[in-house]
Amino acid sequence: MRSPFEFFYALFLFSLALLPLLSLASVIPPNSRTPDQRAQCRKTTVAILGAGVAGITAAQSLSNQSVHDFVIIDRNDYIGGRIAHTTFGSKPDGSGPYTIEVGANWVEGLGSEGGPENPIWTLVKKYNLSNAASNYSSILTYNETGAVDFTKLFDEFEDAYAVTEKEAGRYLKEKLPDISMRAGFSLSGWKTKKDMKKQAVEWWEWDWETAHRPDESAFVFGISGYNSTFYRFSEENMYVSDQRGFNAFVIGEASTFLKPNDSRLLLNTVVESINYSNDGVVVHNEDGSCVSAEYAICTFSLGVLQNDAVAFTPPLPTWKQTVIESFHFGTYTKIFLQFNTTFWDPSTQFFLYADPKKRGYYPVWQSLSLPGFLPDSNIIFTTVVGEESHRIENQSNEETQAEVMEVLRRMFPEVNIPEPLAFMYPRWGLEPWSHGSYSNWATGVTLEMHHSLRANVDRLWFAGEACSKEYFGYLHGAWFEGKDVGERIAGLLAKERINVDSKGAQITWRIDR
Repeated sequence: MRSPFEFFYALFLFSLALLPLLSLASVIPPNSRTPDQRAQCRKTTVAILGAGVAGITAAQSLSNQSVHDFVIIDRNDYIGGRIAHTTFGSKPDGSGPYTIEVGANWVEGLGSEGGPENPIWTLVKKYNLSNAASNYSSILTYNETGAVDFTKLFDEFEDAYAVTEKEAGRYLKEKLPDISMRAGFSLSGWKTKKDMKKQAVEWWEWDWETAHRPDESAFVFGISGYNSTFYRFSEENMYVSDQRGFNAFVIGEASTFLKPNDSRLLLNTVVESINYSNDGVVVHNEDGSCVSAEYAICTFSLGVLQNDAVAFTPPLPTWKQTVIESFHFGTYTKIFLQFNTTFWDPSTQFFLYADPKKRGYYPVWQSLSLPGFLPDSNIIFTTVVGEESHRIENQSNEETQAEVMEVLRRMFPEVNIPEPLAFMYPRWGLEPWSHGSYSNWATGVTLEMHHSLRANVDRLWFAGEACSKEYFGYLHGAWFEGKDVGERIAGLLAKERINVDSKGAQITWRIDR
């Protein structure tokens, strides 16, 4: 019989022998793990990566087709993705702060009588979200000297744009190579040159919508993208100011197929890598967990894909990587200020500023201190995009506030403007789960290339606003793409599968989920 010492010494030697194996297990990259290790992953039929509009709509489509075995993974602690809100400032009655939208904010294009209706507008009405019409005719114009009326330039632009639209139609019909929006504007007679008032108007008409300059944007697909939304639905835009948050409709739709604390919804879970093949998809998360699925739907933003925020094994094919890098992903930044008074015209929605030196320098201002918005809130916000967004993201709030206040004091030289009571802006370009705000069709990107952007790779599918041919850059584009991919995968799962039984006989069965 062994002594206690001999027993513990033998156990010690056995532990030493195990140490290399334990150490090895801790450093094996997720994508190098063996089939046995992958077998330990949570199994599901469909893994949905992202709980924004595309992801939730895809899950709803699957559920509507009786496919209930899915898992939704999102790194945030909320449902909605780039429909994001925060608290800001304080209400006059002291009841707390306001809720403001730092991401998607508008329903763009509502619908016409007897025609199609924007599905986002349908959902806003379904959940009774507070909203108000954006009246783009309610606008005053300014430069560095104060109020200066250059509103006649809006009519000049609209006349040129009508010519541009017709020319884009000819390019499309005759299948001519696409050009830049800048070239399209120039051919129609609209040339800003060094006229800063014209540049401000052009920013209002183009950059503000696309988050890119005309020289960065496609001509034919830029025009067709705009027309698909505003001609197919309507030209109306509704600003959502509901204090539950704009994402209330996404949460509402999710609740139609998810139970409270549903185990199929994994929030606060960061996807680290995706291993895909013709046999299925394995998703590895930062916390060490993994999900093994027959199919996966990747709804990550184009910005995430462009910045290699998630590893793919094998690497995405060259044709896929090429179009991902070719499409544009812009940044749209709203800068909010609350004052102790509304010192601007209390009946006007918009204020356009033409800086004497820099295009797009805090150009558009919108008052929220109006009926239907956030009445008597004394809140106003200005918007920058693209390079200006990236510039202010990399400076302090104090530096940005000083610049913004200088512009306001130029616009209203007769007013002794106090410092704001509250000031904030998001930094979408620095968010590791978005790397920007929304997509834009770049000059030189063809329709065939866009087909490649939305195409699946083996059992890995893609969805999101960037994948929408008609509605890229728009919230309803994400809805349509999520719905489409969910239905396609449900269709694949419903098809007959052929297999061989243990005796080698061919058997056929239908998946019923």
